Amino acid sequence: MNGHTDGKTDLRKRVSRVAGQLREIARMVDEDKYFIDTLRQVSAATRALRTVALSPLSDHLSHCVAEASAEGGAVAAEKVREPNAAISRLVRS
Repeated sequence: MNGHTDGKTDLRKRVSRVAGQLREIARMVDEDKYFIDTLRQVSAATRALRTVALSPLSDHLSHCVAEASAEGGAVAAEKVREPNAAISRLVRS
């Protein structure tokens, strides 16, 4: 199974909140708001985006990786490699 079927509604709400935070950051920049306040908002949006990233990762680990591990072999190895690569990219960002 690909996608975000299980928690799609919650995930979509979180993405909408992040979009609102980004619009707020743009407004703050346009209005020359105090940089500390802008950085605080950027930090909050960054944390929110990480939460958005970790939700489907958790689903993937508990469903796809667990099922592939039961099968074993090359399928299992690939299903473990995928989240490892994703986690590496997330940590570097």
